[in-house]
Amino acid sequence: MSAHELRAQLKTLREQLAQTPPSSSEDHAELQRLIQQIEAELDATAQTTTLSHSVNLAVERFEIDHPSLAVTLRNIGLALANMGI
Repeated sequence: MSAHELRAQLKTLREQLAQTPPSSSEDHAELQRLIQQIEAELDATAQTTTLSHSVNLAVERFEIDHPSLAVTLRNIGLALANMGI
């Protein structure tokens, strides 16, 4: 499932909660927290993807004219990937 599809499912879940909330306010609060956690993860993933994409674009940009710079950028990209960023 893509991030876009997951966001659509979260929207559907919010709509369902608004229309027919759980009988327990604790259950409702737990579902709201879960939605927020998932959205935070999606946002963090989007930022990470943007960062790694930016590094890769910089590698491509400098590869021909500044090969040593490109190698260093590639190493940074690998280090970020190894760190899970």
